[in-house]
Amino acid sequence: MAAPYESVIEANEEYLEHVNYSTPLVARYASSAMTKNFGDVKKFSTWRQLWTWLAMAEKKLGLSISEEQIKEMKANIGNIDFAHAELEEKRVRHDVMAHVHTFAHICPHAAPIIHLGATSCYVGDNTDLIVMKDAFDIMLPKLARCIHRLSSFAKQHKALACLSYTHLQPAQLSTVGKRACIWTQDLLMDLRNLQRARADLRFRGVKGTTGTQASFLALFDGNEKKVEELDCLVTELAGFKSHFLICGQTYSRKVDVDCVNTLASLGATVHKICTDIRLLANFKELEEPFEKDQIGSSAMPYKRNPMRSERCCSLARHLMTLVHDPLNTAANQWMERTLDDSANRRIAIAEAFLTADALLGTMQNVFEGLVVYPKVIERRIRQELPFMATENIIMAMVKSGGDRQECHEQIRVLSQQAGNRVKQEGEDNDLVERIKQSAYFAPVHAKLELLMDPATFVGRAPAQVDRFLQEEVEPALQPYTSDLEGRSHLTL
Repeated sequence: MAAPYESVIEANEEYLEHVNYSTPLVARYASSAMTKNFGDVKKFSTWRQLWTWLAMAEKKLGLSISEEQIKEMKANIGNIDFAHAELEEKRVRHDVMAHVHTFAHICPHAAPIIHLGATSCYVGDNTDLIVMKDAFDIMLPKLARCIHRLSSFAKQHKALACLSYTHLQPAQLSTVGKRACIWTQDLLMDLRNLQRARADLRFRGVKGTTGTQASFLALFDGNEKKVEELDCLVTELAGFKSHFLICGQTYSRKVDVDCVNTLASLGATVHKICTDIRLLANFKELEEPFEKDQIGSSAMPYKRNPMRSERCCSLARHLMTLVHDPLNTAANQWMERTLDDSANRRIAIAEAFLTADALLGTMQNVFEGLVVYPKVIERRIRQELPFMATENIIMAMVKSGGDRQECHEQIRVLSQQAGNRVKQEGEDNDLVERIKQSAYFAPVHAKLELLMDPATFVGRAPAQVDRFLQEEVEPALQPYTSDLEGRSHLTL
């Protein structure tokens, strides 16, 4: 029986692109820059670039390779016949050799020296390292922008008192800016982690079939110095400062663990921040941006759901689980290499970077449009502050000549009465009024307004914000000064 959409496909060719599944990471979430970085054009043109660099280095070191062959390869790096490559792969069941044949087809003069001395991992692994390095270069400025936006928010609200929470129960007062600095501090750790992971990437280099460089030693008639120089030349051409001295057929899969674990750690940070934002939205203290025509619910038109923060939490969960793939791949590599790493890595590494990229784009959008509701925050403080202020009131009574223990008992009774009014009757906290009506507390009646000033309960929070922004955030953002402009734009 024909599928119900087949007649529509026949009538509308544009419908075709929507028939097959495509990952939402590309269709909805990740940036164009990151999706192109992991695309086939980037991958296979890099393979060809690597073959060209290898030929250039081999020629420089004395192998019989002509300038005409090099020029032919350079001229066709981006001239990829994907249909031909697909047919070749179906025939030979080997992706690298399929592309060797496809490259050779349009480079007939260079065909005899393409992939000379190399193994599949020369192009496969080295390309993965190049792509991951470039992916970090895409992400780092984005993370810096997120930190910049959030630190600006923290500075703006550094003195705005708010309830802080432990066990999700009101604890003491902090400030909106101080809480934002807690978030920012985690993002700074992620920035350092990404910088380190990027800096630690080394080129696999020119190592041959199982890492011994035997094929290249044969090409250069046993001249070890030339083999080492070849490795260095290609590494330099690829833009890396160093290469692995030791590897099997592949670079150590612990490199993938390190990179994806760094991204998963970023995912944990984003999940925590966006969960806090969702909770604060429930309290109506803080909201993410909500566009003029945005719909919160198909059934409840009044709703303003924190969909961006919810999206971040959802994607972050996916990102955090992806680290299990490279962990298992690294653990299950037999001897010098097994091919069961290949299919898994095609999915896991790309998805990790695409997901992290999507998180940063969405998070920047959230940070650029955070809305604070000071009056709601003030009302919530009024409900809790009387209880928090009891210790200050006791101290003031003692300074006025009162007995600490008797004062504690007096205020305990009044606090219980006020608490019952809030919990049993659903009324506002009237502890302050009860204290004002108590003759016992007459010595501090005139001081109650000062004792209840929220600004006196936030400790050093504003000063902590200033020092943190000056001593930690500003230096960390210095390398990205030219990348901090520009607002985020969500595709969907």
